[in-house]
Amino acid sequence: MVVNLKDLIYSVYERRLAASLEGRPRPRHVGVMLDGNRRWARAMGFDNPAAGYRAGAAKIEELLSWCDAAGVGLVTLWLLSTDNLNRPASEVEALLRIIEGVAEDLSAEGRPWQLRMVGALDVLPAHTAEVLKAAEERTVGRTGGAHVNIAVGYGGRREIADAVRSLLQERARAGTTIEELAEVLDVDHIAEHLYTRGQPDPDLVIRTSGEQRLSGFLLWQSVHSEFYFCDAYWPGFRRTDFLRALRSYASRQRRYGG
Repeated sequence: MVVNLKDLIYSVYERRLAASLEGRPRPRHVGVMLDGNRRWARAMGFDNPAAGYRAGAAKIEELLSWCDAAGVGLVTLWLLSTDNLNRPASEVEALLRIIEGVAEDLSAEGRPWQLRMVGALDVLPAHTAEVLKAAEERTVGRTGGAHVNIAVGYGGRREIADAVRSLLQERARAGTTIEELAEVLDVDHIAEHLYTRGQPDPDLVIRTSGEQRLSGFLLWQSVHSEFYFCDAYWPGFRRTDFLRALRSYASRQRRYGG
């Protein structure tokens, strides 16, 4: 009876949160740092961090359904950083298999989401890169759900370095000298070579687990983003937490430095 009452109170609160957002500003693009999987596993008594990764992977589809219901058109999910690749080999291998499963599940027949892989896939094992590319290709042209960036092998500094390298290579092929490029170079030139080129910058960035830092996530793109830090570990992230993030976003006056 106590459990049922608790669930009822929670449900009522969640509905009120959702109702409070009606007619208020919504983010077009939400970036999410899915942090705290290993700490969740330890807190739940698991010795193997893969238990946390699996629980976190199972939460992703829920999040995307919440985003679809809220009218969020673009979601960027940070699943694996370049720094994460320095973890013990057995842990990285298990995490890569889980990420492959996420990509295959989200790209399966009947799913509404269009996927885009953002990151340095060349730093990943060949099989993982192939699975991720195939998942992206299966979803080309899909409608009905959010566009979803899957950030794997992603680091913000690496992205900017890759963008500059790509720009230099493009201009070299066109016969432009370094001196000529230096005369005209501006931020738009670099933005056109980012992993997220052609997409709007994130309006809202959410990080779970209580950590309050970017750790290299969307360094270039988040210059005008609003941030929401949630204490819950990612596998324990609830729709209420998501709605609170949207409520916090809606209450802010965005000035873009003006």
